[in-house]
Amino acid sequence: MSKSFLGKGLRFPLGVDGTGGTSLSAHEENIEECIRIILGTAPGERLYRPEFGCRAHDYLFAPNNAHTRNLVAFHAQEALIKWEPRIREVEVDCRPDPDADNTLLLDIKYSVRATNSHYNLVYPFYLRREEDL
Repeated sequence: MSKSFLGKGLRFPLGVDGTGGTSLSAHEENIEECIRIILGTAPGERLYRPEFGCRAHDYLFAPNNAHTRNLVAFHAQEALIKWEPRIREVEVDCRPDPDADNTLLLDIKYSVRATNSHYNLVYPFYLRREEDL
């Protein structure tokens, strides 16, 4: 079965393929890369699309506590529902990284609309840089 209906786009991070052209990603891989782009972009960073992104970046330098984790999870789920139409049943849970006080781990569960396949993704969200601790 062809999955061309899931789409394809530029690989993230950008790279060069074997022919010297820009490398592409397709299907579920492209969806995962788009999720990472949405979560990694703060609103206002994209020229001509200032609303695009995830408001979790409003909590940089916030304390790593339950309140912050709940807000980050809420904003991540909200952004994914708004900006990635190829997925549904989005659930985001946020937990502290046991190995780094400055990091939250977003446990993301979603299904791809077109195939009804279920996926999990763990996305690290950094509250501050190591050197700021």
